[in-house]
Amino acid sequence: MVATVPKSGTPERSSAPPPTAPADVGTGPAEPLARRASARRLLAAAAAVLAVALLFVAYLQMSRTYPENSDESNDLLMAWDMLHGNLLLHGWYLSDVSFITTELPQYMLLERFFGLHADTAHIAAAMTYTLVVILAVLLARGTVSRREARPRMLLTAGLMFAPQLGVGVFVLLLSLGHIGTAVPLLLIWLVIDRCPARWYVPVIVGLLLTWVLVADPLVLLVGVVPLVAVCAMRVARALSLAQRQDRREPRWARKTLRDHACELALAVAAVLAQGLASVISRLLAASDAFYLHPVPYRLAPVHTWPEHAWVTGQGLLALFGAKPQGPAAALAFAVLHLAGVALVAWAMVRVARHFFSWPDMISQILLVAMVLNVVAYVPSTLADATALNAREFAVVLPFGAVLAGRTLAAGLVGSKRRRVSPAVLAGAAGALLAGYAASLGWAAAQPSVPPMNARLAEFLAAHHLTSGIGGYWESSAVTVGSDGAVTIRAVFPGTLRPDLWEAKSSWYDPGPNRANFLVTDSTPGFFNHWQPSPAALAALGRPARTYHVGPYTVYVWNKNLLAEQGLPGLWQGRSRPATRRDAVVGGLRDVALACGPADIRDRERVRRYLHLPGAAAPVA
Repeated sequence: MVATVPKSGTPERSSAPPPTAPADVGTGPAEPLARRASARRLLAAAAAVLAVALLFVAYLQMSRTYPENSDESNDLLMAWDMLHGNLLLHGWYLSDVSFITTELPQYMLLERFFGLHADTAHIAAAMTYTLVVILAVLLARGTVSRREARPRMLLTAGLMFAPQLGVGVFVLLLSLGHIGTAVPLLLIWLVIDRCPARWYVPVIVGLLLTWVLVADPLVLLVGVVPLVAVCAMRVARALSLAQRQDRREPRWARKTLRDHACELALAVAAVLAQGLASVISRLLAASDAFYLHPVPYRLAPVHTWPEHAWVTGQGLLALFGAKPQGPAAALAFAVLHLAGVALVAWAMVRVARHFFSWPDMISQILLVAMVLNVVAYVPSTLADATALNAREFAVVLPFGAVLAGRTLAAGLVGSKRRRVSPAVLAGAAGALLAGYAASLGWAAAQPSVPPMNARLAEFLAAHHLTSGIGGYWESSAVTVGSDGAVTIRAVFPGTLRPDLWEAKSSWYDPGPNRANFLVTDSTPGFFNHWQPSPAALAALGRPARTYHVGPYTVYVWNKNLLAEQGLPGLWQGRSRPATRRDAVVGGLRDVALACGPADIRDRERVRRYLHLPGAAAPVA
């Protein structure tokens, strides 16, 4: 049968079967396109993995440029004890932050593979900051299209991926501090941002907040309060708008609350998480687990606030790699990083100007968290410090980078009203990123340094002096730095009491333990100088031998110093001090003797590198 041909010249439909089309028509070109798209995705994934690996290696090398001290060493010893069964750290005296559900398990995992060595702390620090960068980049991406996401992610990564040597490395790539807390917080914001508005999202957020609140109480300030405040503000604004627009409609309030049920549920979950974390902490205390020193937050005199603001500003510049310091190359890179500071400040001002109407809830939360962290820090005694204490507001860096990425990237790339041509803008961005990359490479190429007091550890091991007492900064750094060949336990200089700060009480039990030498250090500077009072030294009697090793003096006796009855030590066969006052403020006089009469209010101000400006660099 032949199909009739109409006047239009196209065949009309008929019962005749249509001509058979070639088998590959329409499908042939699609398969190569799909294969090429799949190959591009695999190539992009491989490039991302390679970039992450290179960043980790660079961060590891940068971490090694700053000497590990007794803080990191004690954290390694805690994790080692957890790895060997003491999961609740019975008998331990921690600082005012436990990190027992966050970084200590991380240290424990790494020690399972790498052992108890000083370099394990550097590996953990590099791993933590790499995770912070990855999560910040993912959070900056948001839920926009892939084309819009690229400049967001690139801008966020650019602001973070090149930390500054010195203070920047100490805060971001060495110290076990609040930069690690940014990892679970970024994960929480990522869950809120990416997951659909379902009932289980507030449950997940509440559980994650509880997990990190047990480890770090700072989360109340930079996590719980911003989330509750922003959610409450958004709901209140929605009710206000609905009242003006839909007040004639019945049940307008109920409808508005139903539309914003997710924000309400998130706020309730955050409040419940704080309560649950408090219950868990009390249960841990009642179970005779670790002892946690109270957070020593106090307001400083008003006349000190301008100086505090100045020091805080220096710390913020150090976080963003823009603190002027060092040789010409370091100074040039610091000036270059001022561009990042300007971008973050621009993003903060832009969101703040339209805060109540800003559509992105994550940006609102980040801004509130950053402002609260800094505003609470500046007027406190914690800010009577050097820039090293910038770790108290370290979350400002990833939060600020994400805020800039989510807020500014689209305007910089896609604005139709910009006065700068795309080519000029791309060239400036490329030059800036190249400068940041050069900064990272230059910093990673710097030589590694040994742990603090490495020279002392070598001398003691060579002279078979394996167990003694000394200052806090000379103690666990030697213990871990010598791989356990030498053990030094920290005591106060005034009375030679056990210094129960990040220490285990059983270390001072004279039954299974022995200490026959005492180490002093005459080097100026907070991290070094430690001299016992003449009365405490005289109570030990005449030493059998005395060694002078550079700035160190080693006194050796033929007896166990831990068993000396004339010393008013805290060890009385118990795992707790007689009173809380013994553990918290019993060493005030000792601290004053060690550090001078510099307005000392409590031990914590000294532990956190406070009130001692211009501390000398640690002696290797």
